[in-house]
Amino acid sequence: MNDLLKKNLNLSKIEFWAATTIYAFAVLLLLTKVADSNYKEIWTPYRYMFNNYHLHYSYSKYYFFPEVFRYTGYYGAFLLWNFVIVPALAEKRRIAWNIILAVALLVALWGLFGITDTWLKGYLFYHKSAEYVYNIVFKTNVLYALWVMMMLTFYSMIKYSASFLLGNVEKIQTKYRVLTHDCIIAIVVFMIIAFFMALFDAPIELISTFVIVGPVAIGIYALSFYSLIPQTLSNNRGIFNYLLKIIGIMIIIGVPIGFITALIFDQKDPVLIIFGFNSGIQILLTAPFAWIVYKRKLAGNQEITYLKTALGRSTADLDFLRSQINPHFLFNALNTLYGTALQEDAERTAEGVQRLGDMMRFMLQENMQEKILLVREIDYLNNYIALQKLRTQTSPDISIVLQIEDHVNALQIAPMLLIPFIENAFKHGISLREPSHINISLQTKENTLYFDVHNSIHPKIANDTEKYNNGVGLENVKQRLVLLYPNKHELVIRESAKDFFIHLTIQL
Repeated sequence: MNDLLKKNLNLSKIEFWAATTIYAFAVLLLLTKVADSNYKEIWTPYRYMFNNYHLHYSYSKYYFFPEVFRYTGYYGAFLLWNFVIVPALAEKRRIAWNIILAVALLVALWGLFGITDTWLKGYLFYHKSAEYVYNIVFKTNVLYALWVMMMLTFYSMIKYSASFLLGNVEKIQTKYRVLTHDCIIAIVVFMIIAFFMALFDAPIELISTFVIVGPVAIGIYALSFYSLIPQTLSNNRGIFNYLLKIIGIMIIIGVPIGFITALIFDQKDPVLIIFGFNSGIQILLTAPFAWIVYKRKLAGNQEITYLKTALGRSTADLDFLRSQINPHFLFNALNTLYGTALQEDAERTAEGVQRLGDMMRFMLQENMQEKILLVREIDYLNNYIALQKLRTQTSPDISIVLQIEDHVNALQIAPMLLIPFIENAFKHGISLREPSHINISLQTKENTLYFDVHNSIHPKIANDTEKYNNGVGLENVKQRLVLLYPNKHELVIRESAKDFFIHLTIQL
């Protein structure tokens, strides 16, 4: 049903053709019996009364034509109510006129049902006065007309409620987490079944049992998904512990349900029967069904999370490796440059080449692993920062302050997770024309990593090719944090006109 709404199918056309098909089929069914009535008795609700009074019974006169008029009345009333009156009232258009039209529809149905009922119950005229017959028939059918209007109203309420629920599933789930998508669908199905039970005048015992069992089943299912099953699994307990909780809940809610049942039936036996039937359904069917569905969804979510993590990591790895074409050639070239720099006493150049080589080796080797020692990640950060200092150490207006913990426990972290923040700081925080500063802090406490980067911001020059680039890999690292450390990290990013600050906490 939700898919139908999302595809914007014309519900009005579906309703019109469904009602038309039902009307045509009902009339056709009556017609098929007209020919048979010439040579055999066709059962009708009041034929036995004609037989009791030894009266001639005509199927066409006393049943076919009255029922055709009634079916036409049902059909016309549905079209008028569903496509004219209710939409206008819902949109608050010509309210007074449409209320008058609704009252006129009620009166018309009353007259139609009263007139046709005098033919359906034509046997009454042979032993009662016409005044008595008209009086009793029209009094009875005013209630029937009210019942038909009530069914039309009930249908409209279900239709608009179902459209709202199915069209706002995500909003409802966001506001009321206990209402899962399955629960919303179940509520809609419950309303539809209840409507048909009332429409076809189901026994009061059946309706009462359904009205009690249905909402309780939906509530048990929702509560199981929202609280009972997650708590049971988090405590490493099994399905039997979960079923004991359901039994306790059924005992608790059995008191108010029994009180309501006693008010309806005014007897003890139905109270015990409905209590036993309701408890059996919830414990033996609803609760195990919720457990199975939850476990399957949990397994599916875990698989999706694993695939997303693998995809995110692969994407990040690919971004880092795109520039590493023919790495052996690059290493050989770096070794040559390193030797040349030493021969020419260019110590700064040699140091830069050496650190660059160490960084490339890290990216080619350890970046392929799912997790590495935090010490190795810190070594990479230090190499990068030292390499950047080589180009800034001659500028007295550039301040780089480091507070990076050297000795850390044997903690592990996803590789290349912290470097994008430092790269971003050096890219946007350093200016050779204006005073600049970068403050980097990395500390650990037990299994928690605290990482802070604070840098200045400088306006880009007009011909800067990356003037509108908002940061080196920040979106990439945000995605990786969500995938690799769900609910185990906190990232705070603040920016002012002159400063940029990030604070990252990770439970390793």
